[in-house]
Amino acid sequence: MEVRAKKALGQHFLTDQKVARAIVDALHGGLPTLEIGPGMGVLTQYLLERQDIDLKLVEIDSESVEYLLSHFQGMQGRLMEADFLMLKLEKIFPESFAVIGNFPYNISSQIFFKVLDHKDNIPEVVGMVQKEVAERIAEKPGTKTYGILSVLLQAWYDIEYLFTVGSGCFAPPPKVESAVIRLTRNSRTSLGCDEALFKNVVKTAFGQRRKMMRNPLKPLARAKADREGWSEEQLADFLSKPVFAQRPEQLSVEDFIDLTNLLT
Repeated sequence: MEVRAKKALGQHFLTDQKVARAIVDALHGGLPTLEIGPGMGVLTQYLLERQDIDLKLVEIDSESVEYLLSHFQGMQGRLMEADFLMLKLEKIFPESFAVIGNFPYNISSQIFFKVLDHKDNIPEVVGMVQKEVAERIAEKPGTKTYGILSVLLQAWYDIEYLFTVGSGCFAPPPKVESAVIRLTRNSRTSLGCDEALFKNVVKTAFGQRRKMMRNPLKPLARAKADREGWSEEQLADFLSKPVFAQRPEQLSVEDFIDLTNLLT
């Protein structure tokens, strides 16, 4: 039995065994681990060999679920047929756990946003994603690639771009290259600012990334002016601060934290 790759699910099955083993070897281990989208189990086979991992799997494709159940022993109780984005992770993993997978291209960003929602319980992620996404996540300030995911993930994780994977390692071959990255939770316990506002500031700023910060952030500045009872002149003076003359890709995580406190 072979599983048919489904375009709607963003499926491209990894077929290169050396790459599969390298991905699994990149996981530090020692924690319960969730594999997202195991497909036909190319990573699963090597994950099951590791004695330091208590493995669970989540797969949305019923055809893949049937394949995994018939080809791997002990899948009952480990394998969940579900949408990862809808899982109540805190019920499945009351303690810390790691995440690994060949992430479907069409939901890779959403996977990372969900990881951020559970950052205090997910100390490690090893994932294969579209190369462009991997570069964006790992990028430093000052480049066109640096963006929302870069800032939000780097606030809480150390990012390592591990290696590139060519399209010939998949069936069917994707039109783009892929890459494997590792996220390791950093020592930060607090941003030192309003976290919800921080996320809003980052997303709002990059929503108009070609413009200076005073343009996209003016509504947030005006909200502060209203709270403080400022005049239009005071608001204009506030927006004349040097940070508002910069573009979002020029700001580091720390700069965005300072900016958030400025707008609080």
